[in-house]
Amino acid sequence: MFGLMFNSLDGGVIEPIKWSKESFLPNISIITLDESSGSVFLWHGVKQGLVARRTALRQAESLKGHGYTVGKSIIGRDLKKIKEIDARKVGKVPEDTSLNEELQALLDRTFTELENFIVSFQIGGVKPVIVTKKKSKPIPAPAVSNTVTPLKSVSTASEYDEIQPIPSIKSKKTPTPSIKVSTSSLLTEAKVSFVFISVLEHFTDIWISKKADGSYSVEMMDGPICQFTIKEGLKLNFTASSFSGIDPKIKTAIQKKFIELSKLI
Repeated sequence: MFGLMFNSLDGGVIEPIKWSKESFLPNISIITLDESSGSVFLWHGVKQGLVARRTALRQAESLKGHGYTVGKSIIGRDLKKIKEIDARKVGKVPEDTSLNEELQALLDRTFTELENFIVSFQIGGVKPVIVTKKKSKPIPAPAVSNTVTPLKSVSTASEYDEIQPIPSIKSKKTPTPSIKVSTSSLLTEAKVSFVFISVLEHFTDIWISKKADGSYSVEMMDGPICQFTIKEGLKLNFTASSFSGIDPKIKTAIQKKFIELSKLI
């Protein structure tokens, strides 16, 4: 059985590194291939950002399906499962804690160092490396996707109606610009931006995506924050589950900030 460890770098690049516990630093993500358990361990340090975590996950998914080519051999092809560990949750969330203990047990095992950072484990005989007749090719860097898992609930409800009605937009006569720009479109973009700005006052690390149906989704590392659409009349409609996973006081503060920004239009 063989193992191989990688550092996940910026731009969708992976770098084979020495098999060692000392490689696990707060500001990086480490991918570990383990043929003995048929798993890919993906470990994120406590200071690793959301975008970097997403990129590392894409890299881990590619390695799980294709393995890593070394010379004429492939290490870890067709591994069965990705075991993702967030170091911030170790000791707090049972799943992350359990997976981290499994990873530590793997790192504590006796191994033999081979070439190209590969290590081998003796478990009832050594499993031969799969050999391919094709020329060795580097694994293409997996593209970072902005797709975020949709929220389960799709029913909508206006969240901001709880505070006060969103102020109407007063039209003003302005000279026709040389380049025609849709005022309605600009106002729509402004209101969408106001939501993001309001959320960023309370969450410094968020993930934003626009769905195929035109709705917008905002997530933090621990889960979704909100999902909304904006229709004619510039009224925001949030899904019923929006803001359900955050402190109600923060939700109210976000709403108030949005209303203050809307008054500037």
